[in-house]
Amino acid sequence: MNLRLLLKIFGLLLVIFSFSMIPPIFVSILLENQRELDAFTHTFAIVITLGAALWLPLRNYQRELRTREGFIIVALFWVVFSALGSIPFMLSHSLSMSFTDAFFESMSGFTTTGATVISGLDSLPKSILFYRQQLQWLGGMGIIVLAVAVLPVLGVGGMQLFKAEAPGPIKDAKLTPRITGTAKALYSIYLVITILCALAYWAGGMSGFDAVAHSLSTVANGGFSTHDQSFAWFDSARLELIAIFFMALSGVNFALHYGAWHSKSLKAYWRDTEFRAYLWILLGASALIFIYLSIHDGFPYVFEDLHHGPFQLVSFMTTSGFGVADFVNWPDFIPVLLVFSGFIGGCAGSTAGGLKVVRVVLLAKQSAREIKALVHPTAQLPIMLGDVQVSEKVTNAVWGFFGLYVASFVIMMLLMMAADVDQVTAFSAVAACINNVGPGLGDVASSFAGMTDPVKWLSAFAMLLGRLEIFTVLVLFSPTFWRA
Repeated sequence: MNLRLLLKIFGLLLVIFSFSMIPPIFVSILLENQRELDAFTHTFAIVITLGAALWLPLRNYQRELRTREGFIIVALFWVVFSALGSIPFMLSHSLSMSFTDAFFESMSGFTTTGATVISGLDSLPKSILFYRQQLQWLGGMGIIVLAVAVLPVLGVGGMQLFKAEAPGPIKDAKLTPRITGTAKALYSIYLVITILCALAYWAGGMSGFDAVAHSLSTVANGGFSTHDQSFAWFDSARLELIAIFFMALSGVNFALHYGAWHSKSLKAYWRDTEFRAYLWILLGASALIFIYLSIHDGFPYVFEDLHHGPFQLVSFMTTSGFGVADFVNWPDFIPVLLVFSGFIGGCAGSTAGGLKVVRVVLLAKQSAREIKALVHPTAQLPIMLGDVQVSEKVTNAVWGFFGLYVASFVIMMLLMMAADVDQVTAFSAVAACINNVGPGLGDVASSFAGMTDPVKWLSAFAMLLGRLEIFTVLVLFSPTFWRA
């Protein structure tokens, strides 16, 4: 392991992160009479000083970045980023949070989980509210990918970082010949969709601040809001429909967005097997919830069933976690369906969490192949995604991921139950965190504030596992990794 190279890259990444304190500083100056200015200026000074101290002595050191260093940088940076990102919460005069709560909130934001331990959002300073939303926006596409876009200043290759950070089972494909071009293309699309979302919210009736703030968490599929009631605070069918569109759009593989933009055609979407499956699941599950709510008198008017039900389904499946109604009190079938839709998640290469639709499709195809093999044991039965045959390496990786996912889920659920958390709460808390959904059932339906500190730390670890797709984190615990 090349320690000097790690310190050099780590230092520059911290310097880059320090500048994320600038927007909240401006919000504090312009919108709240500098009420929380010290919290962000002090954090900026701490982080940029630490980053510069690591980077400057090694700025001329040149070596090739290997895959192992890439995994270490990604995993540790998310942990250190969350720790440093918790400083404004602890320094805030309005919050004065413990380190555990501040770290939980920061990790939840950066992993776009959306679980929270904060209440009274409507009375908090706008700079703190904006900072929470910004954390999710940075985490949505991944600050490592942002760093890859400027990695030429490091003098090292960025593919190792990109592969460790990018979500999905197939990470070797690049949109452009150079990895920096790929990262810039992804962030350009990400930024454009965010701007369009903010404009749509503003035109739909949100204030300018709320429109910008909610666009950051919507496109990141994060779920943080500036109001305790989340989207229910606005009481607007128009805004809910706008949110449904942009949540669903952000749950699509951003490579498809790039392909559609580059070819100036929407055919790229429909040719993609994962996108078609994603769309049919969203439409089918939304129709099912609408019908069930209509039959069981979920709302006084059918129109409310028509937009509240699909909103909540899209919110869960894209792992956004926005709330528009008290879904916990809906007929029991629906909350359970919502939680399980979060297990599926969005498409690979999107800002959504969960298993990812392509993995679910491949697991289904593999299961069907095994059944056919029992009937025709000598037949050659390749697994196809569209016109492309999926290699055994990918199918084995999917099964390996699924096995580790289930094992991790069960272990963390048992640990929570050992910490005196009831079964429903433990199951949904782990599901909410490892799938980066946010809300759960039972005692974590609206907030994790009532959980003990050990449960919060376990939940934060589950968020990290889910956001970095398990392998990136668990590989660090393998003796083989350190002997390589």
